Amino acid sequence: MTTLSTLDMNAHSYFEALAVAERRAQHSFFDQHVVEDEDLGYFALDEGDYNALPAHLASRVVHTVHGAMLDEY
Repeated sequence: MTTLSTLDMNAHSYFEALAVAERRAQHSFFDQHVVEDEDLGYFALDEGDYNALPAHLASRVVHTVHGAMLDEY
């Protein structure tokens, strides 16, 4: 039973992080990433917070939502 509970919590944190990333991407020039973490489950990360995404984070990205703002007029 513990396994099912863990899967439910991980799925829940994934979909929460995905929703945050999708909301942020609508108002950002930068990509939004869903990152897997052993302690937190999943969390959303704004690529604009880093010059280049560090390797230790880039290797844990499981989904990317592209920024929807355009800098072209």
